[in-house]
Parts: sequence; C-alpha cells; structure tokens
Amino acid sequence: MNQMKRMIGVILFAATCLAGSGQQLEAFVTGLVEQYPQARLLDIYKSCFQDYMGAEHLVNDTASARGYLEQELTMTNVEELQPWYFEPCGTDGNYVRVSLRAVKEGFISPESLLDAFIASANGGVHPPVECWVDRWHEMIATINKMGLDLPNYEQDRQFIEDVLAQGKYAISHSPDYREAYAPHYRIVRRDIFMRDLLPKLPCCQ
Repeated sequence: MNQMKRMIGVILFAATCLAGSGQQLEAFVTGLVEQYPQARLLDIYKSCFQDYMGAEHLVNDTASARGYLEQELTMTNVEELQPWYFEPCGTDGNYVRVSLRAVKEGFISPESLLDAFIASANGGVHPPVECWVDRWHEMIATINKMGLDLPNYEQDRQFIEDVLAQGKYAISHSPDYREAYAPHYRIVRRDIFMRDLLPKLPCCQ
C-alpha cells in the first residue's frame, strides 16, 4: 500500500516538474539504478525514450496485439515479476509502465490493459525522432557528469548513438536487466492510466 501511494506521488510530482531539468534527471537516474542495480545505460535510455516518445509503433493489428499479450501472460509466472503494479517511465511523467502482475493477480483484465495500451499507442501525435535525438543528447551530457559505474557504459553509449544515426530510437532492455528483473509490462499514457486503470488497483479501492 505504501509503495503504491509512493508511486502515485512520483507520477504526479513528475507531471508538475520542469521537463528536462538536470536535477530531475539526476534524481530519476539515481533512483532507477538504486532500484535496479543490474541496470545499464541501455535501460536508462529505454525508460527515457518511452516517456518521451511513447509506444514504439502504432497498433494497427489489434488481433496480433491481443494474441501477443495472451501468450506473454501464459508464459509469465507472477513470482518472477517485480512487486509493483506500475511505475513511471521517465522524468516527465508522460507514460506509465503497467506490469502484467496487475493482470495476473486479477485487478486489471487483459482486455482493459490492451485497450489502454492501444489507445496510448494510437492516440495523439508522436514527437519527431529528431526532437528525441536532441533531447537525449542533453540527457547524456548530464548522465556523463554523474560518473555512474555502470557496466559496458561506453559500449552502450556508442550503441545508442549508432541507433540514432540510423534514424531509429527504440532498443530492447539489456540482457542483464531482462535476466534480473523479468520486465513484462505495457506502456500506457499517464492520463489514460489515471482514468481507466489506476482506480482498479488495490491502492485505490
């Protein structure tokens, strides 16, 4: 209960903060690394681009999206999932990661999560990749100054630059992160989450 209340507070706080401030980014990165000690720069980057860009692509095939979710639910054991039902993606509070734990434990139906995910992916206008590139370069300048002792930092930084140079931006979680934390979630826009999903979670019942 206390953890859920804290996460709600984080989302609301992030939504009111000045986007892109160095102190805000440092606090976010520090908190992420403390919560996920196996995280690498790839995982910090993924959180930030998810919050800025939203879902990685439009969902044109609802049947495939439903099938993939059902398959992931079948293959996922609730014991391996993180204890949270949701967490903010990045510093601006634009998007929320909703864990499949909320579905596995019966608080949110698969259809409700799918609807929220599709509405988030297909609604609104996504920023141009060029804007994200500029934003990331501002972020990495701040992160570089933090002196983080992350594994494969330079290799990960160059990998990200290579992806951006190709006009792309989406990457996967690092293998270290996937093995340690079994990330199974869907990205949902904050306003949709607050309206449609948050009231169904135990912290708000």
